[in-house]
Amino acid sequence: MRNAFLEKKLELVNEQKSPLFRIMSIYNDKDPQRRLFGNNISAFHIGKGYILSVAHNLRSLDFPKSINDKVFNKILRTLDENQKNIIRSIFLFDSASQKWHLNIADPNAIQQMANIFKQCSYDFRWISHYKTNLCKPFLIIQFRNKNFFDDSSMTINFNQNHIFKENDLSRYTFLVELELVKAFYEKDIAVYKIVNTPKKIIDKIPFLELDFNLYDKNKNYFCLQSAPLDNLGRLLNDAQIEGFLDTFSIFGDKIGGNYILEGLRYLIKGYFRFGSSGAPYLVYDEKSEKFKANSIQSEASPIQLAINNNRNGNYQYTNGIASPLKNVKIYLERLL
Repeated sequence: MRNAFLEKKLELVNEQKSPLFRIMSIYNDKDPQRRLFGNNISAFHIGKGYILSVAHNLRSLDFPKSINDKVFNKILRTLDENQKNIIRSIFLFDSASQKWHLNIADPNAIQQMANIFKQCSYDFRWISHYKTNLCKPFLIIQFRNKNFFDDSSMTINFNQNHIFKENDLSRYTFLVELELVKAFYEKDIAVYKIVNTPKKIIDKIPFLELDFNLYDKNKNYFCLQSAPLDNLGRLLNDAQIEGFLDTFSIFGDKIGGNYILEGLRYLIKGYFRFGSSGAPYLVYDEKSEKFKANSIQSEASPIQLAINNNRNGNYQYTNGIASPLKNVKIYLERLL
């Protein structure tokens, strides 16, 4: 007897059928020798090339190790003469790319750079790096073989610098370029769109339909997230809605000013790992035999952020706060 429910569960953790991926910000994406990754976050495809994740990572700081000449000169104008001389001595200019690259082989240089950049007034947030073209967000899609979703004809449609084998992981990594479309910071939801990519590639990527209903604790609920020990595998686990919050918390942003996370949230109980932000919570629609995304993992329940007043080592939580997609229903319906 066919068990559609079990089949759909297994598809969600299968690398060829799962809609769960990760977003990373990449410097020098077309230069394998100087390519740098950061800002790792969970994300999922909702169709038509639109990707959902959280927004709180976008306004965190990153001190870039590769800087185009225009931005480099803007940064220098925020430094005193001594700081300028130090920065010029530890960054090397590449005339071909018109970029300055940090001497990464020297750990002392990296620390010097970080110390100086912490003191200056330049905007080093990820969201600003996107605007100044220092780096771009990419969807990270990985397989055990070199065929994009088991289709060998897809490989030729990629920039070949966006496909590479990671021997340590025994995986082939495909980079799919994204553009940030909208960030709802108060709701902690970000919308991206796949860009500069043929439609035939986008159509290959599995996606989740959306469910904008609100559910109580009696509804079966599931979390689709990265496996407990790495970012390669996937984990689908039971979750329980324990209640609702009209949340209010302040999120730090020393450059743009602190902002408020507020509005309707679920309080959810169930295993989730540290770093699960952006993972979708799902409900199963028996009529269509499909799992549908209903909310996004936003943050750990604040009361659990410390054990004996120490957050170090506290990598697993049992209560989380999720943002219902109902909070952005009108916007998403217009997109899709």
